[in-house]
Amino acid sequence: MELQLLPDERLDDLQLGHMKIIQKTKGFRFGMDAVLLSDFAAIKPYHTVADFGTGTCILPLLLLGREKGSRFYAIELQPQIADMAQRTVAMNQLEDKISVHAVSVEQCHQVIAPGSLDDIICNPPYGMPGTTLLNPMEERSVARHQTEEGLLGWFKQAHRLLKGKGRLFMIYPAPRMLEVMNLLTRAHLEPKRIRAIHPYAHKAANLVMIEAMKDARPMLTIDPPLIVYHPDGSMTDELKRIYGNE
Repeated sequence: MELQLLPDERLDDLQLGHMKIIQKTKGFRFGMDAVLLSDFAAIKPYHTVADFGTGTCILPLLLLGREKGSRFYAIELQPQIADMAQRTVAMNQLEDKISVHAVSVEQCHQVIAPGSLDDIICNPPYGMPGTTLLNPMEERSVARHQTEEGLLGWFKQAHRLLKGKGRLFMIYPAPRMLEVMNLLTRAHLEPKRIRAIHPYAHKAANLVMIEAMKDARPMLTIDPPLIVYHPDGSMTDELKRIYGNE
């Protein structure tokens, strides 16, 4: 299709399966956390998946590039960002695999049948009032801030839409891991596997990836830590593997 870019948009090459992505030149853009989460998520090639808060639609694209999932519902509250994601999908000719919906996570049962999803993936907003400074740019504020009540609502909706023993994969700040795991269990999503992300081996973890299962019994597996950089700032072999730069 003919590429349509708005004045405040740019086109980036994902260097994965010839796919490209439209992003804002000054607004929110995807980062390393999305790449790490797409590697962590144990999603089967034939699974139906929803991405809560898809933003640029980066996670469905990365997962398809890794042959994870076959059908995606990309949920995005902000209409202008959903439109950008839809144009990315069309540009990559993936309309048969990814459908973008400009609807809130709390209302996405209107487009996704309850009990129909194998997996849900989400890179939810990290900030909470009082813990981070609100960004004056509305798009970045919506993308980066979440209340505890709002996050619990996402998890309850995930429980509603997942099949029995369906899984949710997410990434979140490590210092708030206990808080988010408590919210998951309140929504009857049992944490089953975690992997901590450390910027350097001698530094504390700053992010954690969590796999939770619907209506499962408590039992937690802790994966080996993911170290991002060597002391000299170069990428570790594990990070090179994830980025496909072995």
